[in-house]
Amino acid sequence: MKEKILKIVSLVLSVLMGLLFIYSGYTKLDPIEPFEYTFVDLGVGNWALAPYIARFMIGLEFFIGLMLIFNLYLKKFTVKLTAATLVMFTAYLGFMILNEGNNSNCGCFGTAIVMTPFQAIVKNVIMLAVCFFIYKFPVQYSLGKLGTAISILFLLTGLAMPHVLNYVDLNYSEAYLNKPEDKFFLSLDTLYNNAYETTPPKTLSQGKHVLAFLSLSCQHCRIAAKKIRLIHEKNPDISFYFILNGEKEKMKWFYLDTKTEKIPYTMLRARPFIYLAGTNLPTLYLVNNSTVEHAVNYIELDQGEIEKWLAE
Repeated sequence: MKEKILKIVSLVLSVLMGLLFIYSGYTKLDPIEPFEYTFVDLGVGNWALAPYIARFMIGLEFFIGLMLIFNLYLKKFTVKLTAATLVMFTAYLGFMILNEGNNSNCGCFGTAIVMTPFQAIVKNVIMLAVCFFIYKFPVQYSLGKLGTAISILFLLTGLAMPHVLNYVDLNYSEAYLNKPEDKFFLSLDTLYNNAYETTPPKTLSQGKHVLAFLSLSCQHCRIAAKKIRLIHEKNPDISFYFILNGEKEKMKWFYLDTKTEKIPYTMLRARPFIYLAGTNLPTLYLVNNSTVEHAVNYIELDQGEIEKWLAE
């Protein structure tokens, strides 16, 4: 009777953990860019490869989730893969704490649930304990060749779903430098005369710069800032400048999340900010001698294309 109860508990825990893996993968899909940038930051992949690595890892979570929910090959394969994945994630979280501290969102559940790296490590340790329990008291079905076929189907489904739900756009990166655009003059006097936090350098009016208009309360602005930080780290010669809008007390959380303290900035109040940037944020301008030559969104922003523009 006791063993039967333990197996029922094991079955329930397996299903719950499977659902958690699927939820974890799903929450990383929209927006997926912060998860993609993780692999660029780690040096695991470049800008072109990172979107595929991110979707593979999300697909792996979907696959593990399905295998756990349906209790397929638990002791032989699934629990071992689950534990290995959790150990890998935990090692990354430890690396994150050592390099960045414990004051940011680990990204385990995208932007849906904010967790510090240490909280995520505690979660993973609990899940590893659950893995041990499931391994000790597995509930498995003897499906023979059908079980193998179902497992392969789950693998293909899991790996395909991220591409179905959020496909990789192969043509985005060079689109903005090749398309005809109406160049326009950017009135930087509005910036100089209305800045209320740090004075912008007059050199912004001369030469080539990437100006980023970001709201402190805008989720996509934070994603753009993270991408800019990575590009800036890889090529410090690119001149980035932030024009921020929002309540000053939100700056602390903006910097904790984006780690962009090294990029110079100023702050504008709402009216002059909207006058320069418009309302569709984030706004990113490639400016040459006060003339906006390209207006891009953060997804289109590409390090290689910026470097080509600077070399023109």
